[in-house]
Amino acid sequence: MRQSAAVLCNDPKSLEVLKSTLDHLDIDFTRCHSRQEALELVMTGVCSTLFVDFDIPGSDEAIRMANLLPEDQKPKLIAISSRVWPGTGQAFQSGANRILYRPIDAEVVKDALKIGKKSAKNRRKSARYDVKTLVYLELSSGTLSAISMDIGEHGLAIQATDPVPMASNVSFRCVLPGTDTTLHGHADVIWASDQGRAGLFFSKLGPVARKHLTHWLHKRAHHRKDKTALRDLLPPTDAHVSFAPLADEVTTEA
Repeated sequence: MRQSAAVLCNDPKSLEVLKSTLDHLDIDFTRCHSRQEALELVMTGVCSTLFVDFDIPGSDEAIRMANLLPEDQKPKLIAISSRVWPGTGQAFQSGANRILYRPIDAEVVKDALKIGKKSAKNRRKSARYDVKTLVYLELSSGTLSAISMDIGEHGLAIQATDPVPMASNVSFRCVLPGTDTTLHGHADVIWASDQGRAGLFFSKLGPVARKHLTHWLHKRAHHRKDKTALRDLLPPTDAHVSFAPLADEVTTEA
């Protein structure tokens, strides 16, 4: 059956990229002018994917409601956000499977559609492995150095000397242990503790970086089978952590 996407967005450039990309993928494009219209398409099972621009006040309600549906009826839920907007935690907590940062790119849209249906729980529960390597975060206040505790397909956990601020689309780099490959990308800080521990979810990872990471993880999984190597992106149980707060209003790198 032909797939379809409901799009709640007012940004002309984003709409242009989404429409051309969805047309290329043979996915029907339906622009919605209100969250009620978007929810009607979701509730009636008309759309297989829902794009919601979080720059539109109150638009997060559309994803919150869609997220209440049973798994077999739930569409892929993809949020769109301004790069400068810091409330990434709101998008995750509302139920979004993926966040696209404006200006959005066709390849990033395609990548989001591939993994969009994975729930946040599954995303955070992906296999992760103990890794100790230096990680550099480029923050507005400067470069923050940290040591990675573990890394997986969708993110990594780190320990820094200072608390890591809650932020989205943070540029980072690190060297994959045992290689001369430097991993560059962007990540969202989805939890952070007062002791400098933090969980980062990869928001943008280029195809070359993704290929290197996937290859490294496959080799790691082949050589290490014991379950003690597995980790997830949830905060440690003994950590006092902060999550990005829910706000009253709302708005991978190729």
